[in-house]
Amino acid sequence: MTRIAIINRELCKKDKCGYLCKKVCPINRTNEECIVVDEKTGFPIIDEGLCIGCGLCVSKCDKAEYKAIHVVNLPEQLKESPIHRFGKNQFILYRLPFPSPGKIVGLVGSNGLGKTTALEILSGQLKPNLGGEKESSISEVVKMYRGTELQNYLERLENKQMRVSYKLQRVDKIPSAFKGKVSKLLEKTDERGILNDLTKRFDIERILDNDIDKISGGELQRVAITASLAKDADIYYFDEPTSFLDVFQRLEVSKTIRELCKDKSVIVVDHDLATLDFLADNIHIFYGVPGIYGIVSVPYSVRVGINAFLDGYIKEDNVRMRKESIHFQSTFIEQQGGIEQIISFENIKKKLGNFELTVKGGELYRQEVLGILGANALGKTTLARILAGEIKSDSGKINGKIKISYKSQYPKTDFDGTIRELLKSVTNEFGTSDYKSRILRPLGLDKLLEKNVNKLSGGELQRVAVAVSLSKKSDVYLLDEPSAFMDVEQRLNLAKMIRNLVEKDETSALIIDHDLLFLSQISDKAMVFLGKPGKQGYTEEPESVENAFNRFLEQVQVTFRKDSQTGRPRANKLESQMDQEQKSKGKYFMS
Repeated sequence: MTRIAIINRELCKKDKCGYLCKKVCPINRTNEECIVVDEKTGFPIIDEGLCIGCGLCVSKCDKAEYKAIHVVNLPEQLKESPIHRFGKNQFILYRLPFPSPGKIVGLVGSNGLGKTTALEILSGQLKPNLGGEKESSISEVVKMYRGTELQNYLERLENKQMRVSYKLQRVDKIPSAFKGKVSKLLEKTDERGILNDLTKRFDIERILDNDIDKISGGELQRVAITASLAKDADIYYFDEPTSFLDVFQRLEVSKTIRELCKDKSVIVVDHDLATLDFLADNIHIFYGVPGIYGIVSVPYSVRVGINAFLDGYIKEDNVRMRKESIHFQSTFIEQQGGIEQIISFENIKKKLGNFELTVKGGELYRQEVLGILGANALGKTTLARILAGEIKSDSGKINGKIKISYKSQYPKTDFDGTIRELLKSVTNEFGTSDYKSRILRPLGLDKLLEKNVNKLSGGELQRVAVAVSLSKKSDVYLLDEPSAFMDVEQRLNLAKMIRNLVEKDETSALIIDHDLLFLSQISDKAMVFLGKPGKQGYTEEPESVENAFNRFLEQVQVTFRKDSQTGRPRANKLESQMDQEQKSKGKYFMS
């Protein structure tokens, strides 16, 4: 198959357009049935064997602003059958990553390329169909991988000789599947007798008696990881384990996985490149067209794999996966000084229950981005809510009457309508070419405008929440964890987008995030939150980003160096020669 056609049924408005795609198809006009209507679903179906790739159906659908149809040519080098297809004119996955005994394999790639699908197939949750309409037996898949490491794995899986532990991506779905105390859930999984150790390592002892639907996203993530590691398995799958976790927690999770799974096979999906740096041994790159098809690369070493992903070129397949390489600032942005102070704050204090926050002071200037970093439960969101006017401080001063647009940490909406309707309700600039180039395209929302807001995935809702905040005319954009659920490219696009916005409009931004690479690319200054999580949080005044990063990374005990090829801040393997050398010099970030 060299050409595939995809119809996104969430975006298809067949009842409104009257099947424009069918009417304009030149093959249909010759009395052949290239596009027909499915009698069961009512949706159009494109015969990929008859399709000539003229693009008329795509053009008509795009012009009607539905953007539901995509017709693409596969790479010429791809002369193989797919592993799985979700149905006629639906997403296709080619190849599978290879589990490697005693090693941790990382999966990197944009959202919508099949990483979770691959894990579900390898874990036995999803039966592959090899592109057909019926499920295929594992033995048929084995034939495709005869003579590789995957052959033995798949045969053991088919014969039920492979014990699997799987940490799912959407941990927010756990409360709907399990009701009761956290302790009851975990007790069912403790096959290795290490539950007490894990609850201490991940600091979840204090929530064991809480109901599972009453804990935070970060706590739910740590509970899910604990449950997965407590199982006695041959292979462990972790789908985006760092979501909701701060840098300290990410490090502890990574150290624990390496320690407790040193004789096991592990596959990890993550968008935090720093986590993959110090956790993974090998890397598979997923490339293709999001939501249309995904292809799995051969395994690489971590550095070579991540750099190939950033470069956008898969040498072995002779395929360029994106037009331009992803480049990083070679050093931290040098603060030149803002053109005008917008807001300042000093001696902010706030007590919430047993927690107390103290902020010495700070200020924001026009055309400046202030990055906020620190562990969870130290008051970063509390300060954001104080500045946004959602809560009042107990003492201290905030100088400057300005308009602030605030995106909360966990975006939620009860808006009943499409993304288009929501954005139209918050800005008069919607529909202009400037708005499309500055907001919609960088966030990848231009192709999702007809999706209902109530049916968005976590990543889609996050991008919409960012768009809503940045669409409002404000002096300061205050974004709490905007990179959560976004893939690497989306995060770097967001960084460029925010910098362009504050520089062009002479506004400023305050960004709270746990992705150090993201913060290093966007910040002019930074504030580090320190203290005891859940009890006391404090911070000094904003300082240079390099000083802030070095001070923070010393607390975390992780070192970064600049990759010579891409310029990206690259995390050193813990206890490696480079790690020890930098720590001895007190240089936790080498620019």
